[in-house]
Amino acid sequence: MVSALDAARARAWVDGFVAAVEERHAELGELDRRIGDGDFGSNLRSAARRIVANLESAPATAGGPFAAVSDAFMATGGTSGPLLGMWFRALAKAGADRDEIPLADLARAVADGVAAIQRLGGAQVGDKTMLDAFVPAADALAGAVDSGDLAAALAAAAEAAAAGAEATAGLSARLGRSSYVGDAARGVPDPGASAVAMLFDCGARAAGAPPTRKETNA
Repeated sequence: MVSALDAARARAWVDGFVAAVEERHAELGELDRRIGDGDFGSNLRSAARRIVANLESAPATAGGPFAAVSDAFMATGGTSGPLLGMWFRALAKAGADRDEIPLADLARAVADGVAAIQRLGGAQVGDKTMLDAFVPAADALAGAVDSGDLAAALAAAAEAAAAGAEATAGLSARLGRSSYVGDAARGVPDPGASAVAMLFDCGARAAGAPPTRKETNA
């Protein structure tokens, strides 16, 4: 049983996320077109390409791949880019100059990153944003720390994120461009929350867990 996220698994998580973005950016962009300005998918793809370039010089530590992602998102347009950059920065900090991130430290970093998004973006659960997936994922990860099983903990986080993203379809947007369409956003999952579900699914797979049910059926 693996109880920490080492540098190899951190890199696999990031590589998996980049591949998933390339595969699903058009789908996420279409969700954003239906409730926003439609640039979310293209912004994600731009960030993914910056990530690939940044990884070439990333430190071979557990935090190195996440620093590459953080820097890429910080240089990406749109509202979501800097927020995702702040979240990945928390993981990068947790793994700086370390060969691995213990599960408890990973859970704290995930929670710290979510708190930074809440503080900077001003959103809460129920506002139909990425936080509707991030918060339950962070809670599920924290609740699984005592298991000492990285794969199981990230799988629980991925399931919680997927359920949170799916639930956004029934919400009216309260913040951001989606709020301009009001109840017309009902029936459409939030693209940011959907991307977060995808992100945690990639993390679970990198740790050795099978794909989440909802991500498998997406």
